[in-house]
Amino acid sequence: MDSLINRIDRKQVGSDLTAKHGVDQIFQIVISGGIQLILVILDQTDGYIPLKDTAARQEISEKYLEAIVKSLVKERYLQGLRGKSGGYRLTKAPEEYTVGSILRLSEGSLAPVACLEQNPVECRRMAECRTLPMWRKLNTMINDYFDGITLADLVNNVSAMALAGIKLDNK
Repeated sequence: MDSLINRIDRKQVGSDLTAKHGVDQIFQIVISGGIQLILVILDQTDGYIPLKDTAARQEISEKYLEAIVKSLVKERYLQGLRGKSGGYRLTKAPEEYTVGSILRLSEGSLAPVACLEQNPVECRRMAECRTLPMWRKLNTMINDYFDGITLADLVNNVSAMALAGIKLDNK
């Protein structure tokens, strides 16, 4: 297993991504792809939303989203329907999804270094590693933070920002 940072360096998210966005934005897009996908689906009040529409709306490679959808459907976060009016929809209420669980399903471990992965590669220096406590604390902070945010929180935050007149994008 690779740490989150190492995986992102090699992540294949489609050549259109690098053409549309600078290198500094690739990390943000890759890590939030699963969250953005689910939020777009959440915005659809009834019926199913096609993956093609989600990809276009978020300017993310459809191929990349297809990979995310597979794990989300397998874990029953999303339900898919094939055909003309097909697409995807949520299977639970927004309050039942945490950002942490979605990120782990769509991106894998959130561990900042390989030795803290769920199935870590043995490190012969682990016993005397002076930075390991720092990485463990960061790992705990990352997981606690994302596990404490639900989709409902994100929706409510966006609604509150819109009501306050805060512009949500740069377009």
